[in-house]
Amino acid sequence: MPALRLGVDIGGTHTDIVLLNTETGDYDIAKVPSTPSNPALGVLNGVDLLVRRGVDPGAIEFFAHGTTVTTNALLERKGVQVGLLVNEGFRGIQEVQTQHREGRSYNHLYRRPPGIASQHFTREITGRIGFDGSELVALDEAVVRRAVAELADLGIRSFAVCYLFSFMNAGHERRTADIIYETVPGASVSLSSVVLPRIREWPRLSTTLVNAYLEPVLATYVASLSGGLDRAGVSTAQRFLMQSNGGVMPFQSAAAGGGTVRTLLSGPAAGVQATADLLGHQQHWKDLISFDMGGTSCDIAFIQNATPLETEESSVGHHTVDIPSFEIASISAGGGTIARVDAGNLLQIGPDSAGAVPGPACYGRGGRLPTITDMDLLCGFLDPDNFLGGTQKLDLEAARQAVRTVSVPLGMTEIEAAQGVVRLINARMADEVRVLAAKRAVDLTQFTLVPFGGAGPLHAAMVAQELGVQRVLVPPNPGAFSALGLLCTDVVHDYIRSDLKLIADVPIETARRIFDELTSTAQADLAREALDDRPRKFERTFDMRYAGQGYELPVAAADGEVNAELIAHAQEAFHHTHRALHGHASINQPIEVVSYRLRVRVQVPRYQARPKPWTAPTQPAQEPAQRLAYFGKSIPTPTTLMQRSSLAPGVKVAGPAIIVQMDATTVVPPHWTAQVDQHGNLLLEAQS
Repeated sequence: MPALRLGVDIGGTHTDIVLLNTETGDYDIAKVPSTPSNPALGVLNGVDLLVRRGVDPGAIEFFAHGTTVTTNALLERKGVQVGLLVNEGFRGIQEVQTQHREGRSYNHLYRRPPGIASQHFTREITGRIGFDGSELVALDEAVVRRAVAELADLGIRSFAVCYLFSFMNAGHERRTADIIYETVPGASVSLSSVVLPRIREWPRLSTTLVNAYLEPVLATYVASLSGGLDRAGVSTAQRFLMQSNGGVMPFQSAAAGGGTVRTLLSGPAAGVQATADLLGHQQHWKDLISFDMGGTSCDIAFIQNATPLETEESSVGHHTVDIPSFEIASISAGGGTIARVDAGNLLQIGPDSAGAVPGPACYGRGGRLPTITDMDLLCGFLDPDNFLGGTQKLDLEAARQAVRTVSVPLGMTEIEAAQGVVRLINARMADEVRVLAAKRAVDLTQFTLVPFGGAGPLHAAMVAQELGVQRVLVPPNPGAFSALGLLCTDVVHDYIRSDLKLIADVPIETARRIFDELTSTAQADLAREALDDRPRKFERTFDMRYAGQGYELPVAAADGEVNAELIAHAQEAFHHTHRALHGHASINQPIEVVSYRLRVRVQVPRYQARPKPWTAPTQPAQEPAQRLAYFGKSIPTPTTLMQRSSLAPGVKVAGPAIIVQMDATTVVPPHWTAQVDQHGNLLLEAQS
């Protein structure tokens, strides 16, 4: 019996499943409707579908899952009530935050969103750790017990503890956790010294609060999903969740111990990882734009030299979350995004989505509002009789009726309105790519756009035209690409410790001790997760800055012993990094090391893409069908309609063409060509 590996990605409309046979290297894909009220049901429905196809669930040795449970709970404010414990005199940190206005620097009416823990559920605790880790005031345990009891009486079961300089000395926070567990058995406790042991009070407090807000939500979800997998016969203990940094971690680590906040970009990270590993590392496409357009959103990221761009500081739902993650820009531009005319007779697109229930009007599930999918159908880009491999029929008349709610108020025909909405949504996605490119000084003309998700390949070439990008690379199964990415990664854990000093004043023994302590913590975590017998790799990084700067840059430390040569090499690397990012370097300026980071990668078997057998280019066996589609003109354009499975490697198709497959539709506009490469990718190129 061959060993099987299962990757599951939950989208806004469909839950995608990839089942990999480790002996043959082949994989099967399946799609089932997502279940927003309980996402675990969609996953279990997919497993049940596989079982009904004849798959032995006991043969599944590895289960990896990308989830939006924590993201949705944060955006929809459906986490749990949190009790906050802070140092005496510092309860205002959550109210003051920073001067940052979330992209609204000049809006004098700006109001920050409400905090996660209200003042009513915040308690001040006597005790103080100094900047150097020394104890200035002893922790008053009686005050802690009284505060915890008061919050417990108010119904609090999740606690966030954030004391000043706990990253230098976590003793007070650890003792506070002991008291919480004694007072409230079964409580959820998030310590800032565990969640984010680094400088800057507000990012550390905010990240800890988010973890406390979401940890019980994820723990409940994981318990429900694990129980369902057990009942379905999936007995493997290797169950993993995707993290924001593109690695996976075991269920138990994600749902406890400060790991929850690291899953906030779990869903979109899987697609970025697939792009970087499958197309970047394995197939040598070095500079790529990951373009994931699904049912509710479009997620965009850059991969340079086959490596995704990362960030350590981000914001999700207006909440500061400073954890290592792929730098992903998300906008409300998916197949289910709703278009409407507002009270001022202006067209509005999104941010809300029809989602999986009721879905676009053309799905025939009760939806009445026009979505991007309905517009695509009216433009002729979707074949109503060949959607999802012919398993679902699209209702053209229902889509037309829905689009009239937009076209009539605007004084347009249905086709004019549909084309207008498609142009606007394409322009919006292109603008988001430009903004991200400007932030990273990226030359878009050197990049290839990689679309996936159910709607990505349909819109990708039109978005590329807006950007001046000349190449679009569509993976073999774009609708399940993110799920495949779950089988293309390692187990990854990140650790950080702040200790701010001029690097000239840091004894070699201190740097060595900090990295050794981080390594010991990583080794202990791997042992607890039963992963300590696997091959692993440790990657060390310094966060450095010029003395007096208010921000730092990550600089990779060389392999080998921590010694004077390694420190000197890091300083030179910092000058180089600063010059590359900011155009200058201050060679004679003193350098500070702010934090020490460690990343451990534990290797797990990955999916390896295999070239398809190469055959001489041939023409399709039969004359392709024709349909009419609207490419920005008032009259339709005759367009070739083809099955992707009929295209052998090397066959070139001239646009306009529509290439359909079970999980996605690829649109090749006029003046573009499409050709299948040896790996089964569909390469679209603009023609001069």
